[in-house]
Amino acid sequence: MSLKYLHTMVRVKDLEKSMAFYALLGLKETRRFDHEGGRFTLVFMAPPGQEDCPVELTYNWDGDDALPDDSRHFGHLAYRVSNIYETCQHLMDNGVTINRPPRDGHMAFVRSPDNISIELLQEGDDLPSAEPWASMENTGHW
Repeated sequence: MSLKYLHTMVRVKDLEKSMAFYALLGLKETRRFDHEGGRFTLVFMAPPGQEDCPVELTYNWDGDDALPDDSRHFGHLAYRVSNIYETCQHLMDNGVTINRPPRDGHMAFVRSPDNISIELLQEGDDLPSAEPWASMENTGHW
């Protein structure tokens, strides 16, 4: 039996707002399908050069009153970044709350506009502890 990873699907309430969030992480739209009969749109976004590892944003045209909810049952998406401090600063500068700051120079968590938990992991060795991250408190949960 062979197995191949295809994608991770998350439901989104506001497609443009969600796409803008994932673009802040560096993901680009790789393909899109508008399904008139089913009244939904699928947008696949992936890091450049990694188009085979996308997140699928599923947007229901008629809305989804259950979104955003806690979404803790989902778990999280994880992305490796070249500099966790620069990535978190970029996200903060664009209005994203850092729920679990990278105090250890290794790991941080943020949430998408649809309350999806996103784990950010430092590529290679952990960065040395640095402010303001080292003393930054958690915000909410992840």
